[in-house]
Order: sequence, then structure tokens, then C-alpha cells
Amino acid sequence: MSVAVASAPDPAAASPGVAAAQAVASAAAASFAALEASLDYLSSSEIEQVRQAYRFADQAHLGQLRKNGDPYITHPIAVAQICTQWKLDAQALMAALLHDVLEDCGVTKAELTERFGPAVAELVDGLTKLDKLEFDSREQGQAESFRKMLLAMARDVRVMLIKLADRLHNMRTMGDMPRQKWARISRETLEIYAPIAHRLGLNNLYRELQDLAFRHLHPWRYQALSKALARSRARRKDLIARVQGEVEAAFAGSGLQVRIAGREKTLYSIYHKMDTKHLSFAQVTDIYGFRIIVPQVLDCYTALGVLHQLYKPMPGKFRDYIAIPKINGYQSLHTTLIGPFGTPIEFQLRTPGMDVVAESGIAAHWLYKTGDAAQASAQALNAQWLQSLLDIQQETKDSGEFWDHVRIDLFPDSVYVFTPKSKILALPRGATAVDFAYAIHSDIGHRAIGATINGEQVPLRTELRNGDVVEITTSPHAHPNPAWLGFVRTGRARSKIRHYLKTLAQEESRALGERLLRQALRAEGYAHLPGDDAADQAVWDKLLRFTGTRSRDELLTDIGQGRRIAGMVGKKLAALLAESGQRPDALLISQERFGAPSEDRPSQGVVVLDGSEGGSIVYASCCRPIPGDRIVGYLGKGEGLAVHTEDCPVVRRLLQRDRERFLEVEWAEEPMRPFESTILVTVSNGKGVLARVAAAIAAAEADITHLHMGDEAAQRTTELRFTVAVRDRVHLAQVLRQLRRTPSVLRAQRVRPPRAPDGN
Repeated sequence: MSVAVASAPDPAAASPGVAAAQAVASAAAASFAALEASLDYLSSSEIEQVRQAYRFADQAHLGQLRKNGDPYITHPIAVAQICTQWKLDAQALMAALLHDVLEDCGVTKAELTERFGPAVAELVDGLTKLDKLEFDSREQGQAESFRKMLLAMARDVRVMLIKLADRLHNMRTMGDMPRQKWARISRETLEIYAPIAHRLGLNNLYRELQDLAFRHLHPWRYQALSKALARSRARRKDLIARVQGEVEAAFAGSGLQVRIAGREKTLYSIYHKMDTKHLSFAQVTDIYGFRIIVPQVLDCYTALGVLHQLYKPMPGKFRDYIAIPKINGYQSLHTTLIGPFGTPIEFQLRTPGMDVVAESGIAAHWLYKTGDAAQASAQALNAQWLQSLLDIQQETKDSGEFWDHVRIDLFPDSVYVFTPKSKILALPRGATAVDFAYAIHSDIGHRAIGATINGEQVPLRTELRNGDVVEITTSPHAHPNPAWLGFVRTGRARSKIRHYLKTLAQEESRALGERLLRQALRAEGYAHLPGDDAADQAVWDKLLRFTGTRSRDELLTDIGQGRRIAGMVGKKLAALLAESGQRPDALLISQERFGAPSEDRPSQGVVVLDGSEGGSIVYASCCRPIPGDRIVGYLGKGEGLAVHTEDCPVVRRLLQRDRERFLEVEWAEEPMRPFESTILVTVSNGKGVLARVAAAIAAAEADITHLHMGDEAAQRTTELRFTVAVRDRVHLAQVLRQLRRTPSVLRAQRVRPPRAPDGN
């Protein structure tokens, strides 16, 4: 992100000696020598390519200064130096040096392609687009920015690594920025960039970004904690030295070659723990710890035994992240021991390869190239996550939905579960059996009908716990339930379910739209829709231009979803057919407009309902129509066809406003499923009365789908409101008769919406 200004600070403000020293330091920082010392892992030809990029960037930024008065080129050099710590390749370093030339210097992408090749130009172009992103809120604009950033990362993770290096240097030099920008940039770093660094396993970067953001977001709290930590460090200096000496002696006696390093919690992690768990500084007991580096994986477990012989372990404080890595590839053994004077001390045990992955995550791909299993595991997990971003993008075009899908994956707090074949899966905490099914394969998720956890059948919404063995039962006729969206936790499951439901709804809406357009066209004297031959295709093309739709399917879907009136489209289509030389059938017109449906000639215009329809047809909850009721259909804008009872007051209001949107509908002779109806049962209070009422409904072969008893205290009489599933009006009448015969039932009736007064 650019932080250039037009003029340098006043040199008179400093003494000549200080000014001279600053000038020398500034010149050194702006020279290629400041970077060249870090390029020893590149070949001489690659170093020369980086040098050419430096010269180009230096010339492009000539005359531009940073807020502190340094030449602007010092910023790209610093970003490239951070990238060299991860041993990024020459193309990435060239892009780091050039990352601001498109935005600030008027250089074109074509020019960069000609000078440095398409790969470098694409990296710089991706970085330039990311530089323009700001995350001020959780609104649509922010979600769109977030989507663009993650997709750029998914296509080439080097873009995100360079962007994170750019953000790190800007945070390190935040003191030179106007103070009013500190809060926004720091909050953005904590909420967006630090979690991405953590998800990619860049733990050193993650911790530094958090501390720098904390320092500028809450400077007073930062200073207070910093002083408290310094005092604590001085008090515990002897304790830490004693523990280190005893640990070194124990390992020397075991003959195990180890490297021991101290570890101290960052200020932000201490603050976050105090804030979330409401602790004082003195109550945070795991500020200090040790990292034990051993040659081989087996040595980690041997070293664990040595430590447990030296100090007693705290129950419940052992974690094996080697057998079951964290979701970002991190591997270590964690154990907390009771040291001298009863002080808890955490130890982390890992191999050198695990240590590199723990600190550098996905950057270990460049940094550590020995084929270590820890690195391969981290690469596979991060590559899988990056690919999942592209998969979700393919199915989710809405930016808000994309943010909703991936934000859980950015803040992983995982549970680890097993398949029946003992494969381990890491899922976010709170994940359900449905999340597990989609993690296995999208087809397993789509066809899931039940789950077995640890040998017991459970509902699909059951939350998973560490160590669960999960098996999913599927059926070829099953499909996702919209209610699943209320409890799934993973972005993959959520996006797959939504994509399936949207596709299904569009198919159903298209079929309904084709049916309605055919009906409208029959009223104009044409028995069939135009076909696919050349002449008919010309008619379709003219109709699509008239409606502004891109395809025939889109037009039919719009009609089925109520975005377009079938009658209006039918009239235009009839006119186009007449222009092409096709004449309407006068007999068909008279039949459709003036003839009554009969058994010999059923009406093609009536929409027949049997309950097997999907999301394109909705049965209104205001009046809950059931077979046998006189019904009408209302084609709402973008809502599909809503079915109401003929006497519903909502229908009365809609008739006055949108009469042309009403369609003729009727029930099929044999509906495919039961329909819900609401009944009100007034009972005398007494022991077992609810059980008797429920038994009466069951005896009438109806299912109770919902019960509401009200919130008021029990009186002598109580009203019970049931939603029951019945086959038709006759079945509902049987249910009501059965209830009225039940002791303690005073009254039983169907609930209907209040009638609107005549004339309204």
C-alpha cells in the first residue's frame, strides 16, 4: 500500500551531525546492497534479474518519499528482504520490488510483461489490485474485497506472501503514519491479515502482526503489559535458568541429542487470554515455556518420557499434534509440567522439519526443501484449503456468502474425527455429521440420510467431538435439506448445499416457466412453443432481445420465479410468430378463452399440484391450504408460485394490487404427500391431558409437526395450538372428530386467518 508524500521533512529540524547520519542510513537502505546480502540462495543469473527489477523500480519511484523522508524505494527493498527470509524465488522478489510501480508510477502491465515476463507482471498486477482493498466494515464492499484477496492467494500464494510482507513493513513503520489511521489499519491487520498468516502456518509473522497491531490499537494497554512482563521476566529469571539447567542435565544423562530454546508468550496473546477469560496478569501461568528440537519423530516421544520423569505432567494438558496435525499443518507434542515451586511450564517437542513448518507454514515450500514429511503434510493441507477457496468461488457468486463460507475456516479451532477406515479428518469445532459427510465427498453429503457415531445412530445435526468414529448412511433418492444451513459449520458444506438448492430451484422454476408460457401462448392461438430449427431460433433470438435475457433457460426461469409475466411474454411471442408467417388457430383461441375445462377437454392452463413440487411452489403459511380447499396461485416477483386458499385475506389485498399475477391452480386427484394445517384445541387442565390429546391425533393417523402452548400460566382451561400433517380436508375432519370425543377436550377447530370485510 502506498504511503508516499510529495515533499521531504525540513532538514533544519535536526542537527547537522544527526542529519548527516540519517542521510547515510537512508542512502544505505535505498541501495541494492541492502538486499543483495540476503540473496545468497539464488543463482548469479537470478540475482541479476532481481537487480534489473530494483533498477527499474528505483527509477520509477525517483523523487517519491515516504512519510519519514526516506526515498520510497526503501519500502520495496524492505518488503523483498522480508520475502528473502522465506527464500522466495526470483520472480516473487522481483514482484516485491515492483509491487507499487503500476499504481504510483504510471507503468503499464504490458511494459512489465515485456521487461520481466508474464509471470512477474501477473504477480505485480495481483498485488496492485490488493493494495486498493480496504476493510472498513463487514458490509458487501468489504466482503467483495475479501473475496478478491483470497482468490488472488488461491491462484498464486506468492501474491499473498508478498502482500503479508508489505503489510508487516507498513506495520513496523506505522509510527510515521498519521495517528488517525492507526486504528483502522491495526484493526484490519488483526481481523484480516493476521488470521490469514495463521491459516497459512506463518506463525512468526502471525505473532508479530498481532503485537504490532495491539501496540498501535491500544498503546496504553500495550505499555502496561510490557512493563508487567519485564518485571515478571526479572523475577523468574532464576527459575527459568534452573529449569533449563535441569532439563539439559536430564537429556545429557539420556544420551539424546537435543536443542533447547526458551519461548515467551507475545504481549497480544497474553492480553487476549486476559480479556477472553477475565484473568489478571498474575493469573496467566503459561507465559514462559521451552521448545525441544530432536533429530527424529521417534525422538519426540522418547524426549517426552524424559521430561515426564523429571517433572510431573498436569492432567489434561498433553496434546499430540504429530499424530494428528493442526488444520494448517502444524506438528509438535505439547505437554505442561509442574516445575520447581509448583510453576506450570509448557514444553513443545518437534523435529527440525516440524520447527520450520511451525514458524513458516506454507513458506517452508521455498525455505526448506529436503522432502521432510512435516513439510509435505503442511503443503498438502494448505494446498487443499486454497483449492477449496476456488471450489467455493465456483459455486458462490455472492461476496457476502463467500465471506460467510470461509471465515470459519480462517479461525480454526478443530475437532479431529475418524472415518470407519480410520482416516483422520480435522473439522471446525461445532461441526456436525453433515459437515463430515461433505468433507468426505459432496455426493456423500447430498445423499446423507443418517449418521452413526461410535456405533450409535444419531441425528445428522449432532455435533462431533474429538475421537468420534463417524459413518454416514446414504440413499440414492435423498437430497440436501434447506434446514441443514441452520447448523452446518464448514464453508465447504454450506456452499455445496446452497449451490445444490439454487440449481434445483432453477430447474423447477424453468419447468414451471415453460408450463406458464405454453399456457399463455395457447391463449393466443398457438398450441406449442417454437422449436429449435433455424426459423424458430430466429423468433427466440428476437424474444430474448425484447426481454433482455441471455438465454431461453434464463427467460423461462424468470417466468417461473415471477420476475416476468407469462401473459405479456406470450403476447410478444405470438406477435413474433405471426411476423414469421405462422398463423394462430382461431378454434384454440376460443377454447382457451371461453371454453370451460371438462373431462373430455382438460384445461392446459391450470397448474395441477400434488405436493411433489420443490422450491418453485410454496404453500402459504398464512392460510395453510390442504387438498380439498379452493385455492389460487400468486406468482410473486422472484418468489415463485405461492398457493393460498381462495378466502385468504392476503389474496384479497393482492387482487387489488396485482390481479394479473394470479394463476388458476387445482389439486391433483392423489396428492403425493401430507400437508400441514393448524388446529386449535381448548382443554380443561388436568393430569395427562396433553398425552390424551396427542394420542387422539395419532389415533386419527395424523402427525404432529409443532405444538405451541402459550407463555401464560396455566388456567382452568388452556388453548393448545397444533400443526398437524394431514392428507386432505376429509382427513382433517376425522382428526377433529377424534379430538372432540376425547375427555377434557372442550373445543377443536381448524385455525383460519381472519376474514377481511367485504369490499376491502
